[in-house]
Amino acid sequence: MNVTRESDSPTEVTLNVEMNSEDVEPFVSRSYRRLVNRVQIPGFRRGKAPRSIVESHLSRATLVQEALEFMIPETLDRILKDQNLRAFGEPDLEILDVDPVAFKAVVPLEPVVELGDFRSIRLERKPAEVTGDQVSEVIERLRYEAAPWEPVARAVQFGDLLSLNVWGTIAGEQAIDDQGVDYIPQLDNPNPIPGFSVYLEGMTEEGEKEFTLTVPQDQHHPQYTGKECHLRVQVLSVKEKKLPELDDEFAKGIRDGYESLEALRSYVRERLTEAAEVASLRQLEQESLQELLKGATLQVSQLIYQRELDTLYENRQRALSNQRLDLDTYLSVIGKSQEEWLAQLRPQAEERLNTFLVLRKLAEEEGFDVSLEEVQGEMDSILSTSGDARETVRRTLSTENAQDSIRTSLLNRKVIERLVEIVQGHAGQGEPQAGATGAAAGEVDVPPSQEGHAEANLSDPEGTNEEAQSHAV
Repeated sequence: MNVTRESDSPTEVTLNVEMNSEDVEPFVSRSYRRLVNRVQIPGFRRGKAPRSIVESHLSRATLVQEALEFMIPETLDRILKDQNLRAFGEPDLEILDVDPVAFKAVVPLEPVVELGDFRSIRLERKPAEVTGDQVSEVIERLRYEAAPWEPVARAVQFGDLLSLNVWGTIAGEQAIDDQGVDYIPQLDNPNPIPGFSVYLEGMTEEGEKEFTLTVPQDQHHPQYTGKECHLRVQVLSVKEKKLPELDDEFAKGIRDGYESLEALRSYVRERLTEAAEVASLRQLEQESLQELLKGATLQVSQLIYQRELDTLYENRQRALSNQRLDLDTYLSVIGKSQEEWLAQLRPQAEERLNTFLVLRKLAEEEGFDVSLEEVQGEMDSILSTSGDARETVRRTLSTENAQDSIRTSLLNRKVIERLVEIVQGHAGQGEPQAGATGAAAGEVDVPPSQEGHAEANLSDPEGTNEEAQSHAV
Protein backbone atom coordinates (compact mmCIF):
# COMPACT_ATOMS: atom_id res chain seq x y z
CA MET A 1 0.00 0.00 0.00
CA ASN A 2 1.25 3.44 -0.90
CA VAL A 3 0.15 6.34 1.30
CA THR A 4 1.16 9.94 0.59
CA ARG A 5 0.21 13.20 2.27
CA GLU A 6 -0.97 15.75 -0.25
CA SER A 7 -1.33 18.46 2.39
CA ASP A 8 -0.82 18.65 6.12
CA SER A 9 -1.96 21.25 8.63
CA PRO A 10 -2.69 21.37 12.37
CA THR A 11 -6.40 20.87 11.66
CA GLU A 12 -6.62 18.45 8.74
CA VAL A 13 -4.59 16.12 6.58
CA THR A 14 -5.19 14.94 3.00
CA LEU A 15 -4.13 11.36 2.32
CA ASN A 16 -3.78 9.71 -1.09
CA VAL A 17 -3.98 5.93 -0.78
CA GLU A 18 -3.14 3.36 -3.45
CA MET A 19 -3.86 -0.25 -2.52
CA ASN A 20 -2.22 -3.26 -4.13
CA SER A 21 -3.82 -6.65 -4.80
CA GLU A 22 -2.57 -8.09 -1.49
CA ASP A 23 -4.29 -5.25 0.39
CA VAL A 24 -7.53 -5.69 -1.52
CA GLU A 25 -7.74 -9.51 -1.46
CA PRO A 26 -9.05 -10.01 2.13
CA PHE A 27 -11.85 -7.50 1.48
CA VAL A 28 -12.82 -9.15 -1.82
CA SER A 29 -13.00 -12.49 0.02
CA ARG A 30 -15.42 -10.93 2.52
CA SER A 31 -17.39 -9.48 -0.37
CA TYR A 32 -17.70 -12.97 -1.88
CA ARG A 33 -19.00 -14.39 1.41
CA ARG A 34 -21.65 -11.66 1.53
CA LEU A 35 -22.72 -11.99 -2.11
CA VAL A 36 -22.76 -15.77 -2.42
CA ASN A 37 -25.81 -15.97 -0.20
CA ARG A 38 -27.67 -13.27 -2.17
CA VAL A 39 -27.23 -14.50 -5.76
CA GLN A 40 -28.55 -17.60 -7.48
CA ILE A 41 -25.89 -19.33 -9.58
CA PRO A 42 -27.26 -21.94 -12.04
CA GLY A 43 -26.26 -25.46 -10.97
CA PHE A 44 -25.49 -24.50 -7.33
CA ARG A 45 -27.58 -24.20 -4.21
CA ARG A 46 -27.72 -20.64 -2.83
CA GLY A 47 -24.57 -19.94 -0.82
CA LYS A 48 -22.65 -22.99 -2.14
CA ALA A 49 -21.07 -21.67 -5.36
CA PRO A 50 -17.23 -21.43 -5.24
CA ARG A 51 -15.68 -18.00 -5.34
CA SER A 52 -14.24 -18.50 -8.85
CA ILE A 53 -17.73 -19.28 -10.19
CA VAL A 54 -19.30 -16.29 -8.41
CA GLU A 55 -16.52 -14.01 -9.62
CA SER A 56 -16.94 -15.30 -13.18
CA HIS A 57 -20.72 -14.88 -12.98
CA LEU A 58 -20.73 -11.39 -11.45
CA SER A 59 -17.27 -10.10 -12.43
CA ARG A 60 -14.42 -9.20 -10.10
CA ALA A 61 -15.37 -5.51 -10.44
CA THR A 62 -18.72 -6.27 -8.79
CA LEU A 63 -16.99 -7.97 -5.85
CA VAL A 64 -14.60 -5.03 -5.47
CA GLN A 65 -17.47 -2.54 -5.67
CA GLU A 66 -19.33 -4.44 -2.95
CA ALA A 67 -16.16 -4.45 -0.80
CA LEU A 68 -15.59 -0.69 -1.05
CA GLU A 69 -18.27 -0.10 1.58
CA PHE A 70 -16.08 -1.56 4.32
CA MET A 71 -12.68 -1.62 2.60
CA ILE A 72 -12.11 2.14 2.55
CA PRO A 73 -13.20 3.02 6.13
CA GLU A 74 -11.32 0.07 7.63
CA THR A 75 -8.19 0.81 5.60
CA LEU A 76 -8.34 4.50 6.51
CA ASP A 77 -8.77 3.68 10.21
CA ARG A 78 -5.67 1.50 10.08
CA ILE A 79 -3.66 4.20 8.30
CA LEU A 80 -4.68 6.82 10.87
CA LYS A 81 -3.69 4.49 13.69
CA ASP A 82 -0.33 3.68 12.06
CA GLN A 83 0.40 7.38 11.57
CA ASN A 84 -0.81 8.32 15.06
CA LEU A 85 -3.54 10.56 13.67
CA ARG A 86 -6.92 11.04 15.35
CA ALA A 87 -9.87 11.91 13.15
CA PHE A 88 -12.32 14.46 14.53
CA GLY A 89 -15.49 13.69 12.62
CA GLU A 90 -16.21 12.00 9.31
CA PRO A 91 -13.51 12.38 6.62
CA ASP A 92 -14.31 13.55 3.12
CA LEU A 93 -13.69 10.56 0.82
CA GLU A 94 -13.17 10.44 -2.93
CA ILE A 95 -12.69 7.15 -4.81
CA LEU A 96 -10.08 7.74 -7.50
CA ASP A 97 -9.91 4.25 -9.02
CA VAL A 98 -11.14 0.69 -8.40
CA ASP A 99 -8.49 -1.27 -10.35
CA PRO A 100 -6.29 -0.94 -8.43
CA VAL A 101 -8.26 0.65 -5.60
CA ALA A 102 -7.15 4.21 -4.90
CA PHE A 103 -8.85 6.90 -2.87
CA LYS A 104 -8.28 10.33 -1.37
CA ALA A 105 -9.31 11.21 2.19
CA VAL A 106 -9.46 14.67 3.70
CA VAL A 107 -9.35 13.95 7.44
CA PRO A 108 -10.31 16.65 9.98
CA LEU A 109 -8.06 16.49 13.02
CA GLU A 110 -8.54 17.51 16.63
CA PRO A 111 -9.16 21.29 16.72
CA VAL A 112 -6.58 23.45 18.44
CA VAL A 113 -8.25 25.50 21.17
CA GLU A 114 -6.64 28.11 23.41
CA LEU A 115 -8.87 29.73 26.02
CA GLY A 116 -6.68 32.74 26.67
CA ASP A 117 -6.68 34.46 30.05
CA PHE A 118 -10.21 33.36 30.91
CA ARG A 119 -9.54 33.53 34.66
CA SER A 120 -9.30 37.31 34.45
CA ILE A 121 -12.85 37.67 33.10
CA ARG A 122 -15.00 39.54 35.59
CA LEU A 123 -18.77 39.99 35.34
CA GLU A 124 -21.44 40.89 37.87
CA ARG A 125 -24.75 39.16 38.26
CA LYS A 126 -27.61 41.60 37.91
CA PRO A 127 -29.84 41.75 40.99
CA ALA A 128 -33.21 40.05 40.78
CA GLU A 129 -35.76 42.77 41.39
CA VAL A 130 -39.53 42.36 41.64
CA THR A 131 -41.78 45.43 41.64
CA GLY A 132 -45.22 45.87 43.11
CA ASP A 133 -46.58 46.39 39.59
CA GLN A 134 -45.33 42.96 38.57
CA VAL A 135 -47.07 41.38 41.55
CA SER A 136 -50.28 43.24 40.74
CA GLU A 137 -50.08 42.15 37.11
CA VAL A 138 -49.99 38.47 38.16
CA ILE A 139 -52.85 39.01 40.63
CA GLU A 140 -54.93 40.61 37.88
CA ARG A 141 -54.18 37.69 35.57
CA LEU A 142 -55.33 35.26 38.28
CA ARG A 143 -58.41 37.39 38.78
CA TYR A 144 -59.18 37.28 35.06
CA GLU A 145 -58.66 33.50 34.89
CA ALA A 146 -60.98 32.95 37.85
CA ALA A 147 -63.75 35.13 36.40
CA PRO A 148 -66.68 33.40 34.63
CA TRP A 149 -67.91 34.44 31.18
CA GLU A 150 -71.37 35.97 31.38
CA PRO A 151 -73.72 37.10 28.57
CA VAL A 152 -73.88 40.84 27.99
CA ALA A 153 -76.39 42.92 25.99
CA ARG A 154 -74.10 45.51 24.41
CA ALA A 155 -71.85 46.06 21.41
CA VAL A 156 -68.72 43.94 20.98
CA GLN A 157 -65.52 45.17 22.65
CA PHE A 158 -61.98 43.85 22.46
CA GLY A 159 -61.52 41.07 25.00
CA ASP A 160 -65.09 39.74 24.80
CA LEU A 161 -65.82 36.07 24.12
CA LEU A 162 -67.83 35.77 20.92
CA SER A 163 -69.57 32.87 19.26
CA LEU A 164 -69.37 33.38 15.49
CA ASN A 165 -70.32 31.97 12.15
CA VAL A 166 -67.62 32.90 9.61
CA TRP A 167 -67.58 32.40 5.86
CA GLY A 168 -64.73 33.44 3.57
CA THR A 169 -64.22 33.19 -0.19
CA ILE A 170 -61.02 33.77 -2.14
CA ALA A 171 -61.23 34.08 -5.92
CA GLY A 172 -64.67 32.44 -5.79
CA GLU A 173 -63.40 29.50 -3.73
CA GLN A 174 -64.83 28.74 -0.26
CA ALA A 175 -61.74 29.14 1.96
CA ILE A 176 -63.41 29.58 5.39
CA ASP A 177 -66.58 27.91 6.67
CA ASP A 178 -66.64 27.93 10.49
CA GLN A 179 -69.87 27.57 12.45
CA GLY A 180 -70.32 28.42 16.13
CA VAL A 181 -66.62 29.09 16.77
CA ASP A 182 -65.42 30.84 19.94
CA TYR A 183 -63.35 33.94 19.25
CA ILE A 184 -61.79 36.67 21.40
CA PRO A 185 -61.19 39.85 19.35
CA GLN A 186 -57.83 41.49 20.09
CA LEU A 187 -55.71 43.90 18.06
CA ASP A 188 -52.86 41.37 18.07
CA ASN A 189 -55.03 38.36 17.15
CA PRO A 190 -53.90 37.39 13.61
CA ASN A 191 -56.62 34.77 13.03
CA PRO A 192 -58.15 34.03 10.65
CA ILE A 193 -56.58 37.02 8.86
CA PRO A 194 -54.82 40.02 10.47
CA GLY A 195 -57.30 42.89 10.89
CA PHE A 196 -60.30 40.58 11.34
CA SER A 197 -60.85 41.63 14.98
CA VAL A 198 -61.14 45.33 14.08
CA TYR A 199 -64.29 44.72 12.03
CA LEU A 200 -66.00 42.93 14.93
CA GLU A 201 -65.80 45.87 17.35
CA GLY A 202 -69.21 47.53 17.66
CA MET A 203 -71.22 44.60 16.28
CA THR A 204 -74.14 43.27 18.33
CA GLU A 205 -75.65 39.87 18.97
CA GLU A 206 -77.33 38.42 15.83
CA GLY A 207 -75.69 41.16 13.79
CA GLU A 208 -73.96 40.43 10.45
CA LYS A 209 -71.19 42.19 8.57
CA GLU A 210 -69.31 41.72 5.32
CA PHE A 211 -65.81 43.02 4.60
CA THR A 212 -62.68 42.21 2.59
CA LEU A 213 -59.12 41.61 3.81
CA THR A 214 -55.90 40.84 1.96
CA VAL A 215 -54.22 37.55 2.88
CA PRO A 216 -50.62 38.08 4.04
CA GLN A 217 -47.83 35.53 3.59
CA ASP A 218 -49.30 32.24 4.79
CA GLN A 219 -47.00 29.29 5.35
CA HIS A 220 -49.94 26.88 5.58
CA HIS A 221 -51.78 28.15 2.47
CA PRO A 222 -49.19 29.90 0.27
CA GLN A 223 -51.57 29.75 -2.70
CA TYR A 224 -53.70 32.46 -1.04
CA THR A 225 -50.86 34.90 -0.30
CA GLY A 226 -51.61 38.42 -1.55
CA LYS A 227 -55.18 37.61 -2.58
CA GLU A 228 -58.36 39.25 -1.29
CA CYS A 229 -60.65 37.30 1.04
CA HIS A 230 -64.31 38.34 1.15
CA LEU A 231 -65.63 37.62 4.65
CA ARG A 232 -69.15 37.39 6.09
CA VAL A 233 -69.51 37.26 9.87
CA GLN A 234 -72.54 36.57 12.05
CA VAL A 235 -72.37 37.19 15.82
CA LEU A 236 -74.29 34.50 17.74
CA SER A 237 -73.49 35.64 21.29
CA VAL A 238 -71.40 38.13 23.27
CA LYS A 239 -69.95 37.42 26.73
CA GLU A 240 -67.68 39.34 29.07
CA LYS A 241 -65.66 38.44 32.16
CA LYS A 242 -67.33 39.11 35.52
CA LEU A 243 -64.27 39.99 37.59
CA PRO A 244 -64.43 39.07 41.30
CA GLU A 245 -63.61 41.54 44.05
CA LEU A 246 -59.96 41.56 45.16
CA ASP A 247 -60.43 40.39 48.73
CA ASP A 248 -59.65 37.48 51.04
CA GLU A 249 -62.50 35.39 49.61
CA PHE A 250 -60.97 35.73 46.16
CA ALA A 251 -57.58 34.55 47.52
CA LYS A 252 -59.17 31.54 49.19
CA GLY A 253 -60.68 30.41 45.87
CA ILE A 254 -57.42 30.58 43.89
CA ARG A 255 -55.97 27.15 43.09
CA ASP A 256 -54.90 25.59 46.41
CA GLY A 257 -56.34 28.53 48.32
CA TYR A 258 -54.64 31.20 50.45
CA GLU A 259 -55.61 32.51 53.86
CA SER A 260 -55.82 36.10 52.70
CA LEU A 261 -55.16 38.42 49.78
CA GLU A 262 -51.92 39.45 51.46
CA ALA A 263 -50.82 35.80 51.69
CA LEU A 264 -51.52 35.44 47.97
CA ARG A 265 -49.48 38.57 47.20
CA SER A 266 -46.62 37.23 49.32
CA TYR A 267 -46.68 33.89 47.47
CA VAL A 268 -46.72 35.63 44.07
CA ARG A 269 -43.79 37.84 45.05
CA GLU A 270 -41.83 34.81 46.22
CA ARG A 271 -42.42 32.94 42.95
CA LEU A 272 -41.55 36.02 40.86
CA THR A 273 -38.35 36.48 42.86
CA GLU A 274 -37.35 32.87 42.22
CA ALA A 275 -38.03 33.30 38.50
CA ALA A 276 -36.04 36.55 38.45
CA GLU A 277 -33.11 34.82 40.17
CA VAL A 278 -33.11 32.07 37.54
CA ALA A 279 -33.34 34.62 34.72
CA SER A 280 -30.47 36.61 36.24
CA LEU A 281 -28.33 33.48 36.43
CA ARG A 282 -29.20 32.51 32.85
CA GLN A 283 -28.13 35.94 31.65
CA LEU A 284 -24.84 35.72 33.53
CA GLU A 285 -24.21 32.27 32.06
CA GLN A 286 -24.75 33.55 28.52
CA GLU A 287 -22.62 36.65 29.07
CA SER A 288 -19.85 34.52 30.62
CA LEU A 289 -19.88 32.16 27.68
CA GLN A 290 -19.73 35.04 25.21
CA GLU A 291 -16.70 36.48 27.02
CA LEU A 292 -15.05 33.05 27.05
CA LEU A 293 -15.61 32.72 23.29
CA LYS A 294 -14.35 36.26 22.70
CA GLY A 295 -11.02 35.56 24.36
CA ALA A 296 -10.49 32.10 22.86
CA THR A 297 -8.56 31.26 19.70
CA LEU A 298 -9.60 28.23 17.66
CA GLN A 299 -8.06 26.44 14.71
CA VAL A 300 -10.72 24.18 13.23
CA SER A 301 -10.97 22.32 9.93
CA GLN A 302 -13.52 23.91 7.61
CA LEU A 303 -14.75 20.37 6.98
CA ILE A 304 -15.96 20.16 10.59
CA TYR A 305 -17.83 23.44 10.25
CA GLN A 306 -19.43 22.12 7.06
CA ARG A 307 -20.49 18.93 8.84
CA GLU A 308 -22.12 21.01 11.57
CA LEU A 309 -23.92 23.12 8.96
CA ASP A 310 -25.10 20.00 7.11
CA THR A 311 -26.53 18.55 10.31
CA LEU A 312 -28.20 21.82 11.28
CA TYR A 313 -29.76 21.93 7.81
CA GLU A 314 -30.99 18.33 8.07
CA ASN A 315 -32.50 18.90 11.49
CA ARG A 316 -34.28 22.03 10.34
CA GLN A 317 -35.72 20.05 7.43
CA ARG A 318 -36.89 17.39 9.89
CA ALA A 319 -38.52 20.05 12.06
CA LEU A 320 -40.33 21.44 9.03
CA SER A 321 -41.52 17.96 8.12
CA ASN A 322 -42.91 17.54 11.64
CA GLN A 323 -44.94 20.70 10.99
CA ARG A 324 -46.12 19.19 7.69
CA LEU A 325 -44.16 21.70 5.66
CA ASP A 326 -41.73 20.96 2.86
CA LEU A 327 -38.57 23.01 2.43
CA ASP A 328 -39.64 24.67 -0.84
CA THR A 329 -42.87 25.95 0.76
CA TYR A 330 -41.02 27.24 3.80
CA LEU A 331 -38.43 29.04 1.66
CA SER A 332 -41.17 30.67 -0.40
CA VAL A 333 -42.87 31.90 2.78
CA ILE A 334 -39.70 33.46 4.21
CA GLY A 335 -38.69 34.78 0.79
CA LYS A 336 -35.23 33.19 0.64
CA SER A 337 -33.44 30.84 -1.74
CA GLN A 338 -31.85 27.69 -0.41
CA GLU A 339 -28.42 29.30 -0.75
CA GLU A 340 -29.52 32.38 1.22
CA TRP A 341 -31.03 30.20 3.93
CA LEU A 342 -27.80 28.19 4.24
CA ALA A 343 -25.82 31.42 4.46
CA GLN A 344 -28.11 32.44 7.33
CA LEU A 345 -27.58 29.12 9.10
CA ARG A 346 -23.79 29.09 8.74
CA PRO A 347 -22.97 31.58 11.56
CA GLN A 348 -25.29 29.65 13.88
CA ALA A 349 -23.53 26.38 13.05
CA GLU A 350 -20.11 27.94 13.59
CA GLU A 351 -21.08 29.49 16.93
CA ARG A 352 -22.56 26.20 18.14
CA LEU A 353 -19.43 24.28 17.26
CA ASN A 354 -17.14 26.93 18.79
CA THR A 355 -19.23 26.89 21.96
CA PHE A 356 -18.91 23.14 22.25
CA LEU A 357 -15.16 23.27 21.70
CA VAL A 358 -14.42 25.96 24.28
CA LEU A 359 -16.61 24.31 26.91
CA ARG A 360 -14.92 20.99 26.25
CA LYS A 361 -11.55 22.69 26.62
CA LEU A 362 -12.64 24.35 29.87
CA ALA A 363 -13.77 20.96 31.22
CA GLU A 364 -10.30 19.65 30.42
CA GLU A 365 -8.56 22.65 32.01
CA GLU A 366 -10.61 22.29 35.19
CA GLY A 367 -10.23 18.51 35.36
CA PHE A 368 -13.95 17.79 35.29
CA ASP A 369 -15.42 14.38 34.62
CA VAL A 370 -18.68 12.54 35.27
CA SER A 371 -18.74 9.23 37.13
CA LEU A 372 -20.96 6.24 36.40
CA GLU A 373 -22.59 6.84 39.79
CA GLU A 374 -23.58 10.39 38.76
CA VAL A 375 -25.06 9.14 35.48
CA GLN A 376 -26.99 6.44 37.32
CA GLY A 377 -28.24 8.97 39.85
CA GLU A 378 -29.55 11.22 37.09
CA MET A 379 -31.24 8.25 35.42
CA ASP A 380 -32.90 7.30 38.71
CA SER A 381 -34.10 10.89 39.11
CA ILE A 382 -35.61 10.87 35.61
CA LEU A 383 -37.32 7.53 36.24
CA SER A 384 -38.77 8.75 39.53
CA THR A 385 -40.75 11.45 37.69
CA SER A 386 -41.75 9.42 34.60
CA GLY A 387 -45.05 8.13 36.04
CA ASP A 388 -46.96 5.76 33.75
CA ALA A 389 -44.23 5.99 31.09
CA ARG A 390 -41.64 4.53 33.47
CA GLU A 391 -40.96 1.34 31.49
CA THR A 392 -40.72 3.20 28.18
CA VAL A 393 -38.33 5.71 29.74
CA ARG A 394 -36.30 2.90 31.30
CA ARG A 395 -35.84 1.25 27.88
CA THR A 396 -34.78 4.57 26.36
CA LEU A 397 -32.27 5.24 29.15
CA SER A 398 -30.73 1.80 28.73
CA THR A 399 -29.21 2.80 25.37
CA GLU A 400 -25.63 3.97 25.10
CA ASN A 401 -26.65 7.17 23.29
CA ALA A 402 -29.05 8.14 26.08
CA GLN A 403 -26.41 7.58 28.74
CA ASP A 404 -23.85 9.56 26.75
CA SER A 405 -26.42 12.34 26.51
CA ILE A 406 -26.93 12.34 30.28
CA ARG A 407 -23.18 12.31 30.88
CA THR A 408 -22.72 15.36 28.64
CA SER A 409 -25.61 17.19 30.28
CA LEU A 410 -24.08 16.66 33.71
CA LEU A 411 -20.64 17.69 32.51
CA ASN A 412 -22.05 20.85 30.92
CA ARG A 413 -23.69 21.77 34.22
CA LYS A 414 -20.37 21.51 36.01
CA VAL A 415 -18.51 23.51 33.39
CA ILE A 416 -21.08 26.32 33.23
CA GLU A 417 -21.22 26.53 37.03
CA ARG A 418 -17.43 26.77 37.23
CA LEU A 419 -17.36 29.43 34.52
CA VAL A 420 -19.88 31.52 36.47
CA GLU A 421 -17.78 31.13 39.62
CA ILE A 422 -14.66 32.24 37.74
CA VAL A 423 -16.19 35.40 36.24
CA GLN A 424 -17.49 36.41 39.67
CA GLY A 425 -14.04 35.84 41.19
CA HIS A 426 -15.25 33.05 43.49
CA ALA A 427 -13.35 30.05 42.06
CA GLY A 428 -9.81 29.02 42.93
CA GLN A 429 -7.55 27.91 40.09
CA GLY A 430 -7.42 24.21 39.28
CA GLU A 431 -9.95 23.29 41.96
CA PRO A 432 -12.56 21.04 40.29
CA GLN A 433 -15.88 20.67 42.05
CA ALA A 434 -17.06 17.23 41.03
CA GLY A 435 -20.77 16.70 41.30
CA ALA A 436 -21.86 20.34 41.04
CA THR A 437 -25.27 20.18 39.41
CA GLY A 438 -27.16 23.41 40.04
CA ALA A 439 -30.69 23.43 38.62
CA ALA A 440 -30.06 26.55 36.57
CA ALA A 441 -26.71 25.56 35.12
CA GLY A 442 -25.95 23.89 31.83
CA GLU A 443 -28.82 25.36 29.84
CA VAL A 444 -26.60 26.92 27.18
CA ASP A 445 -27.00 25.51 23.66
CA VAL A 446 -24.06 23.22 22.96
CA PRO A 447 -23.62 21.07 19.87
CA PRO A 448 -22.55 17.45 20.18
CA SER A 449 -19.06 16.08 19.95
CA GLN A 450 -17.68 15.41 16.48
CA GLU A 451 -15.30 12.81 17.83
CA GLY A 452 -15.25 9.21 16.67
CA HIS A 453 -17.01 10.06 13.39
CA ALA A 454 -20.08 11.21 15.37
CA GLU A 455 -22.54 13.38 13.52
CA ALA A 456 -23.68 16.73 14.84
CA ASN A 457 -27.22 17.60 15.72
CA LEU A 458 -29.95 20.47 15.86
CA SER A 459 -33.93 21.84 14.93
CA ASP A 460 -36.46 24.70 15.06
CA PRO A 461 -37.01 26.18 11.55
CA GLU A 462 -36.57 29.73 12.76
CA GLY A 463 -33.51 28.89 14.77
CA THR A 464 -34.89 30.46 17.92
CA ASN A 465 -35.26 27.40 20.09
CA GLU A 466 -32.59 24.90 19.13
CA GLU A 467 -32.36 21.93 21.31
CA ALA A 468 -28.74 20.85 22.07
CA GLN A 469 -28.49 17.12 21.69
CA SER A 470 -25.85 15.59 23.90
CA HIS A 471 -22.99 13.36 22.94
CA ALA A 472 -19.96 12.38 24.94
CA VAL A 473 -17.39 15.14 25.37
